[in-house]
Amino acid sequence: MEASTSEKTVQLYLNQDVQVRPYTIRLLIAGLKKRAFDLTIASLVTAFILIWLIPLLTLLIKLSSPGPALYIQMRTGRKGRIFPCLKFRTMTYETNVPFRQATPNDRRVTRIGKFLRKTNLDEMPQFLNVLAGHMSVVGPRPHPLPLDAEHWNTMPGYKERYIVRPGITGLAQARGARGETAEIHKMKSRVRYDHLYIRRQSTRLDATICWWTITAAVRGNKNAY
Repeated sequence: MEASTSEKTVQLYLNQDVQVRPYTIRLLIAGLKKRAFDLTIASLVTAFILIWLIPLLTLLIKLSSPGPALYIQMRTGRKGRIFPCLKFRTMTYETNVPFRQATPNDRRVTRIGKFLRKTNLDEMPQFLNVLAGHMSVVGPRPHPLPLDAEHWNTMPGYKERYIVRPGITGLAQARGARGETAEIHKMKSRVRYDHLYIRRQSTRLDATICWWTITAAVRGNKNAY
């Protein structure tokens, strides 16, 4: 079952002191190019895909189980700011239950939800988050607040993931570092990928990661459950 997180409790653990990178002309130009890339991709996806995909999947989700089609979960954005992250609902609906990561053969995942997760279609509404400025098309994935609270002040480099806007997809996800992170080494691997992306980000790398994400979705992501 998917449910809202207890935001007030979680935010007590989040010391939102993310350090901003020093201003330079090179960073300014790179930021403008990235935002132009984000707006172009998100506008095209919204105009040509979301306009029919949202009504279609809304109908299928509601037919598969009761509850809203869209799932809104508060997540951490750039500089540690909290924002409402949009997803298609993939689990049975119930309010006010504790956060728990999805696991293999999770009974909460609906039939249509399994397909949406395997193909990344559940993340498609986040292109609206990109247009709103909450996210980028490519960047470190924003984690649920309880997961941030678990690692924020204990894992080296964790909160530094948020010096840039989080992404719909990222280098970690494109390279298979996605899914449940119950084992600490899985989260450490994800953080290493995120820092590698932050150091090397460019429009060309963003386009490459988008292509990797599409091909992985077509094949079916093995760690998406």
